[in-house]
Amino acid sequence: MARTEAARRVRRAETGPRALPMASSAADLDRVIHERVRLGIVSALAATESLAFNELKRLLRITDGNLSVHARKLEEAGYLAVQKTFEGRIPRTAYRLTPAGRRALVRYLDHMEALIRAARPR
Repeated sequence: MARTEAARRVRRAETGPRALPMASSAADLDRVIHERVRLGIVSALAATESLAFNELKRLLRITDGNLSVHARKLEEAGYLAVQKTFEGRIPRTAYRLTPAGRRALVRYLDHMEALIRAARPR
């Protein structure tokens, strides 16, 4: 397919009801959410009110360190709220998606859908 045809498809996809601005492209994706593990965390939390550290770790099949690093990045962006408590002497960490995190996920999904529509042959 010619490069100009791909550009026309992008422009057509960007004029629909959930259109992206003309300058939008894959490079404009939210890089905080776009990373595989962080997208998994945000997606899992979008489906439930909260998840414990160990639940997320098992669900995503990642290490403690990997989950900690990615959760911290999402927390710094304001997408995740973290609650740390103790049950006896055992620390418990629970995560929930913030309203800003939910909005960011919806924007990310809308952006991906527009890119997919633009890439599909008509």
